[in-house]
Amino acid sequence: MTKALLDDRRVPWFVAGLTILLFAVANLPWQLDDYDQAKQAFTSFQMIKEGRWFYQQTPHEHVATKPPLVGWISAAFFAITGSWETAWRLPSFLAAIAIAMLLFRAATSAYGTIAGLIAFGAFGLNLLSPRLATLVRTDMPLALAIFLIGLLIWQKIRAGTEWRLRDQINIFALLTVAMLIKGPIVYAFLLPGIALFEWRYGRARPLGAPRYSAWSGPPRDGFAVANWWPWIASLAVFLLWVFGGILFTAGFFDQVVMREFVARFGETIHRPQPLYFYLPHLLDKFAPWSVLMILVAILNLASRRWRIRAAFREMSPETFWLLCWSLGGLIAMSLIPSKRVDRIFPILPPLCLLLAAQIARCNSCSHGSVSRPSESVDFDSTGHPPSPSYGEAGRAVDAESAATRLYRWSAAALLIAILFTGGYTIFKVASGYREHRDALAVFGHNVRLMAEAHHWRYELVSAKDEGLLLYLRKTHFIERDQAIAEWNRGNLDALVASTEKAPALLGKLRDASLSSLKSGKKEQGTDYVLITR
Repeated sequence: MTKALLDDRRVPWFVAGLTILLFAVANLPWQLDDYDQAKQAFTSFQMIKEGRWFYQQTPHEHVATKPPLVGWISAAFFAITGSWETAWRLPSFLAAIAIAMLLFRAATSAYGTIAGLIAFGAFGLNLLSPRLATLVRTDMPLALAIFLIGLLIWQKIRAGTEWRLRDQINIFALLTVAMLIKGPIVYAFLLPGIALFEWRYGRARPLGAPRYSAWSGPPRDGFAVANWWPWIASLAVFLLWVFGGILFTAGFFDQVVMREFVARFGETIHRPQPLYFYLPHLLDKFAPWSVLMILVAILNLASRRWRIRAAFREMSPETFWLLCWSLGGLIAMSLIPSKRVDRIFPILPPLCLLLAAQIARCNSCSHGSVSRPSESVDFDSTGHPPSPSYGEAGRAVDAESAATRLYRWSAAALLIAILFTGGYTIFKVASGYREHRDALAVFGHNVRLMAEAHHWRYELVSAKDEGLLLYLRKTHFIERDQAIAEWNRGNLDALVASTEKAPALLGKLRDASLSSLKSGKKEQGTDYVLITR
């Protein structure tokens, strides 16, 4: 029954439609008031308005700390769509869809349709992916770049082919993209896993045996310096941007190099978190798939009488790479004192592919093979060949029993994920509209409409809410004294100010009065009013 449900061709389409819908609506009502969204949105806005294409500022005129690639993409989308709200969110949204499609395609080709469905569902139906899919941040585009690199390595290992110059160029291009999104953090997600894989498979092997390599170079060269060029050249591109910022942008060295990058490894500026911080959050945010992975791993070890060494020894090279990729990134990020839940997101796609490898036994039992009969017929529940101690009859019975359990667990996990992720998203969206979480965005839109209708010249008095500057489509705040001087000279027709500053302003502005337009109460926030003549 469960196998028939998972094999139904309509189920992947339903899961895909639901996933895309959740990606699109999870952050409604759209606003820029949390998670530093305003800072990221302001980079592309400043590119278009002021021509700052390489080095931007934050709304409060600090130096923007991220490389400019995502800002360039948003600026290009604005030129196409004419909508800032759409342009700011499209990079993350399209990156999320691309990861989901690539995951489904890779898992299906390697492990079968059911495994592909589970990998797709695991990526789309959790508490992290829908949230980040339209958040104005760089996490999802970075995850796409890292996933493409890891997927290329996985494909090379799976095919057992040597690395060519074209492959190295692809690695260089993807590393450069990742560098121009968020800097050298890409190394933390890939190099530990590559080192661990090479430690096991990079040593001398018997003559004629296949040589699997996660390192972008010919097998005979191993870790030769010449094979480092994609990693060094991409870092050089990033350092070129850094040196340009140090030379031409005031405050770049202190705010970007020291505070944003170097201080991440200390405990004085950024709030440190314990070493185990990511693990419980990953188990929670990735549920129920994290639970399913643990159950399948336990089932596999139990079938091997808890012989862990045998499980690792018999693990296929591509499955071992997925394990190295995921755990290497998790360990490296855990060693960095400055932590935040969304920063671990790039390990989710390889975890989804690893889960597909675990589910592969279901397809091998029901179809006799997956995509490579010589290997996948003998997969167990984690992508390993079964123990040679199994007799043929016992192995067939145990395989059928394990397959039945895996089908049930997979169907249950998919159903729970649909109900929980869908229900949680509906709750968040409904509460967002009920609590008027977009109060400032609506206020800014209404101010722009009134200003356009009356041909007002207006400014925003300096405030702590960075998003309001973007809602009003302004590039700079105006200081209180300057606002008073410009108003009294007749150069301004309207001012937006906080309710704390408005009374003092009204006493010094000639012919000024409060309009009926207000931002409305915001939970744990400041209210704003419109002052007109």
